Formats: sequence, structure tokens, C-alpha cells
Amino acid sequence: MSEGNATPDAEPRADPWADPHAVPFLQVRNVTKKFGAFVAVDNVSLDIYKGEIFCLLGGSGCGKSTLLRLLSGFETASSGQIIIDGQDQEGVPPFARKTNMMFQSYALFPHMSVEKNIAYGLKRDGLPKAEIAARVSDMLSLVQMDQFASRKPHQLSGGQRQRVALARSLVKKPKLLMLDEPLGALDKKLREETQFELIKIQESLGVTFVVVTHDQEEAMTLSSRIGVMTEGRIVQVGTPHEIYEYPQSRFVADFIGSVNMFEGRITEDHEDHVLIGSRDTQTDIFVPHGISGVVGQQVAVAVRPEKVQISKSQLHDMRNTFTGKIDEIAYMGNSSVFQVLLDSGKRVRVSQSNRMRSNEDTLKWGDRVHVGWHDDAGIVVSS
Repeated sequence: MSEGNATPDAEPRADPWADPHAVPFLQVRNVTKKFGAFVAVDNVSLDIYKGEIFCLLGGSGCGKSTLLRLLSGFETASSGQIIIDGQDQEGVPPFARKTNMMFQSYALFPHMSVEKNIAYGLKRDGLPKAEIAARVSDMLSLVQMDQFASRKPHQLSGGQRQRVALARSLVKKPKLLMLDEPLGALDKKLREETQFELIKIQESLGVTFVVVTHDQEEAMTLSSRIGVMTEGRIVQVGTPHEIYEYPQSRFVADFIGSVNMFEGRITEDHEDHVLIGSRDTQTDIFVPHGISGVVGQQVAVAVRPEKVQISKSQLHDMRNTFTGKIDEIAYMGNSSVFQVLLDSGKRVRVSQSNRMRSNEDTLKWGDRVHVGWHDDAGIVVSS
């Protein structure tokens, strides 16, 4: 609802994860999975709420796909507990769970038509023909594949096959759908378009989605919340905004998007501000609030490239300003990325929107420049 349509008495809907009384739909409690001596999932605890699109984000081998298979019942946990909709899943096989899984390969039957692929699971369950026909018809309409119902998978594009796989996963009306790299086989433009289609489909059905992806932009676009994984552990859970703007560790700051890291040590620690001495800047970096640290502790200040200002003139309204020379320029169309070599020898990445087609003050390779950021743009991370 737009702000103009809101009534004076209307209250914003609280997100369920912020409500201490909300009951999670999916509860993962201290789950560990070992393959011999190798720990693939390491003591993971996680709450996911009904109607969420929750993304497990991480690099290859971080344990996200193994965790997904544990949730679906295709793997058995070495220890811990998984509860779905109030039911402990220990000993419950995949076919008996209120879940379904969409595999990265789509796993469509090549000899079956689109319609028969979608209907396959319902036929195996022995549903009446009329109900099967009605459900399949609804799914074909939902994923906009009505006119392709009689085609075989090899006659479809990658995006169309992805829709068929999604329809087949949803037609059995699971309460929880797990998707393993669902858009990985699509090209960039189609992947971006399909992300929004996936959100619309999920919102129309109200099914809880758990999505595994290594694509940061995909996770930021799709999810209500993200769980960042590394080495079998979830290191931070939060909304896309929280993960990007307030990373809780050096790993998360560096993994999500692009970031400039300024290494240093705390030289002054006060309730209202902190100073961090850094060789990367050859001076103290000012942080306008206290932090959980002690004088002498090694930390880093993370600053996103789009939050760094660049100018040939001095930046008078900023405390954290430094000088250097433009070393590289990458024109990206809607933005330009500058690599600035500071006088200290530190390279800084600066991103700037291209709002006009031409500009007399265009920055060029070799220009001497000032770079800086506003006080609240930097985030202090310690590990």
C-alpha cells in the first residue's frame, strides 16, 4: 500500500523474525553433517518463517547444498534436529515430508511433454484424473507455459525449462520448496527477469522458499533474508540491507559486493567516537561511534565503493579524506569505476553514477584527486 493510501491508525506489519512470539515454520537446531572426517555442515542453527524466500548464500563447498539436502531428507544429519511445521523430521523420508525440491539440473523427463512432466508426481500419488488435470492447468497458467504444454524439454529454451521444473515442484502443493541454484543455467538478462517472476509466483502461492545460490545479486534480489555460509557454518543472517550495509565480519563484508578494506589498529576508544590508525591512509580514520574493541586491537574499516567520493577539489565536508592519482577507469555504462592509487600506496575503488552523457569535469586517467567518505559510511570489522 502506498503511503498516501495508509490510514492514520494503520501500523506497519512486523517482520516475523523480529517478533519474539512468532513461531518459525522451519527450525534447524545444532545440525552437523559429517562425511568421514570432513565436516560439511558444522553445528548450524537457523529459524525460517512461513512465507519467506530465504537464501543460503556462499561459495563452492561452503555446505549450503548439503544443508538443503538435509532439509529435504536426501541426507541424514550426523547430529542435531530439523523441525518443519512443528514436526520433527528425524526418520521421515523425503516423500513423506511437506517439502519438495527443485534441482539445479531441472531433472525433467526428456521423453515426456511439459504437461506430463508436471503431472508425473500427482499420478504417482494416485490422484484422480480430474484433479490432476485441474492442478496441471493451474500450474501451466501460473508459469505462463499454457501454449507449450505438448512440447518436449528439448524443444524449450533454458528459461522455459526452468519454469516447467518450478511448476512440477509446486504442483504437489508443498509447504516448503527448496531450490538448488534454480537460475544458474540461465544467461544474465534472463536470470534477472526470472528472479522477479519467481518472487511473484512465490507471493501468489504463499509457499516458503529456501534458495541455495552463490550469486550475490540473485540473493539480494530474491530474498526476505539471507544466511551467509562459509566452511559449513552460517556466519550472518539478515535482510539484504542488513547484510550489505552492516556486515558483522570481514568475511561477510568482503564476500557481499565490492568493498575497500583499510587495515589498522584502534588508537583511541571513546563512547562517541573511535580513531583507527592505518598505514593504508597514513593517518587516523575517524569512526563516529563507540565499538566493541580495545586500544591496540587490530581491525579493518570497510567502505563500499559507491560511498567513496572522488573530486579534483578538496572535500571540505568530510573528516576522512585522502589524496592520490587515478590509476584505472572502467566505464560500465550506468556507472564508472575508478581505481585510485593513494599516496600511501593503497588502491581504492570508487564507483560513480553517470548521470549525464558528457561532463566538462570528467575525471581522466592520471588525474590527481581527493577521495573520502562521510563519517557513517565506514563499518569496523575485526575478523
